Amino acid sequence: MIGSVLIANRGEIARRVIRTARRMGVKTIAVHSEVDARAAHVREADVAIEIGPASVSESYLRADRILEAARATGAEAIHPGYGFLSENAAFAEAVEAVGLVWVGPPPAAIRAMGLKDAAKRLMANAGVPVTPGWLGEDQDAHRLSKEAAKIGWPVLIKAIAGGGGKGMRKVECAEDFADALASAKREAMAACGDDRVLLEKYVGRPRHIEVQVFADAHGGVVHLFERDCTIQRRHQKVIEEAPAPGMDETTRQALCAAAVRAARAVDYRGAGTVEFIADASEGLSADRIWFMEMNTRLQVEHPVTEAITGLDLVEWQLRIASGEPLPLTQAQIDFSGWAMEARLYAEDPASGFLPSVGSLAVFDLPGGVRTDSAVEQGNVVTPYYDPMLAKLVSHAETRELAAEKLAAACAVVRTWPVKTNAWFLSRCLRDADFLAGEADTGFVDRKLEVLARPPAPSLEAQVAATAALASGGRRGAAPESSGGPFAFRLNGPAVSSAILNFADNSVAVGVSRTDRSYEIEIGGQRLPASLPIDGQVEVAGVSFQTVAIGDDRVIVFEGGAAFECGLLKWGGAAEGEAGDGAVRSPMPGRIVSVARCAGDPIKVGETLLVLEAMKMEHALKAPVSGLIVELNASEGQQVSEGMILARIEA
Repeated sequence: MIGSVLIANRGEIARRVIRTARRMGVKTIAVHSEVDARAAHVREADVAIEIGPASVSESYLRADRILEAARATGAEAIHPGYGFLSENAAFAEAVEAVGLVWVGPPPAAIRAMGLKDAAKRLMANAGVPVTPGWLGEDQDAHRLSKEAAKIGWPVLIKAIAGGGGKGMRKVECAEDFADALASAKREAMAACGDDRVLLEKYVGRPRHIEVQVFADAHGGVVHLFERDCTIQRRHQKVIEEAPAPGMDETTRQALCAAAVRAARAVDYRGAGTVEFIADASEGLSADRIWFMEMNTRLQVEHPVTEAITGLDLVEWQLRIASGEPLPLTQAQIDFSGWAMEARLYAEDPASGFLPSVGSLAVFDLPGGVRTDSAVEQGNVVTPYYDPMLAKLVSHAETRELAAEKLAAACAVVRTWPVKTNAWFLSRCLRDADFLAGEADTGFVDRKLEVLARPPAPSLEAQVAATAALASGGRRGAAPESSGGPFAFRLNGPAVSSAILNFADNSVAVGVSRTDRSYEIEIGGQRLPASLPIDGQVEVAGVSFQTVAIGDDRVIVFEGGAAFECGLLKWGGAAEGEAGDGAVRSPMPGRIVSVARCAGDPIKVGETLLVLEAMKMEHALKAPVSGLIVELNASEGQQVSEGMILARIEA
């Protein structure tokens, strides 16, 4: 067995390899850039060594520096993880040339599968079904256009060296082909340094299904069944599962046998994934599933295979790299239950999935599911690397249970101030089409308006935030002695009130206190709330976690999202408190829009007008349902604090 391994990677996969290697008694060596000096994988490894600045081109992609780190630390082997240099045949050759063990496939296999056109020819010769298309060497635009017309519209242009959707274009008709080809070639050259393309038949309802394979140096090749990676955004996987929904045993056997033939065709060794595209317009069938490519490394989604098989794929990698035969025969490998994985990214779905960076003041992952995390609370998310923070993996007896288990886990992810896609993942997992197994690779794009709609805090979440503020902010003291913004006293008034800013809306609240709880009124509704204990507030039987930021701001977490609540003014009239239906300006400002007219009916909680103050817009809402009998505001008007802007007759 290998005695020590250098992990030429970072983040979640580095921690994953370290975990298994430590269990096996293998010494681990981490490499890191300057900005990763305090990263979790650096702390967890037995030895760590810096290899360069933050830029990947000057650190994690510097083969020479990684080899020098291996020499300096006495490493016996190099595990490349995934991404970076994991599918770089020249790096694999360099590792072996200096006498180190490469924990991966032979360089020749990496090269054979590195170019999509050559790989497809090889697979076709090995009896592996490939997508109908054109793989010729001629890159003349006119020739390509003629071949596309022969295939039939729509067609797919794909860069032969591309990945992750780079250099890929769908073309609907002949008139659009020339522009799409030029665009695909430009992108392919910029991303891969190679602008050659191939053409494929466009599959109308595609599903992305892959098979995990393993091979040893003794001629043994096995599969570990399939995974479904159909849920994607911009050709990047978001949710993966195993087994594939709707896969019958006959189709499974044909698909997995094709994957084994693919591995044998390139004299494979180690872990690999054979990826297929399926035309799911009439369900899954072996005659409508075609080879796409082979990833010559471990995949991000390998935990779902581990969950259903009970096997440790990194252990298998280390054993095979050490020269051992496959730990099990094909007949000994089986699977049970269903597993799903969701990728937690530092990004804001509501803002077009823009990356979110900064310090993780709060980073709390759920229990009850497997969490493979790249970071820890207090770490800094930088703009230099992949934004994936963690992978959440559920396993259950049925697909429905696995989906709900994972959706619930995503809904209790807590991060701040870095934004994540946790709430977006939870929505995807609870979508009716997803649960019915009716999704294809266009699922997210078709439903983006619904799936990525900005979340809003519930009334209960607003009540929880109010209770946290009423308790005295970060001090968390009892209301009688808090000295917090609500300034309750034993001989004080029975009700205190405030104007809060919640998700960019101003909200009037009234707070009544008792010895053991609050009663909080918002929008004409009253709900009980417990006194916060370590930031946890119970509202109407639902528990919310809050985090205080000073004495006048709190964060409340709900559904995988974080909502900030700030105190704008305390001691004002709460909505409906006087029963006069008055809407008052909570502070000096300018009216930027008026949504209703005098005489209009309006329901409680509906926006009446929007006030701009403190460089923010605040929606002022109806405190009661009724008729607008008075309206004293117009667009552009400057108003003073406490001014009655409207009055509603209940």
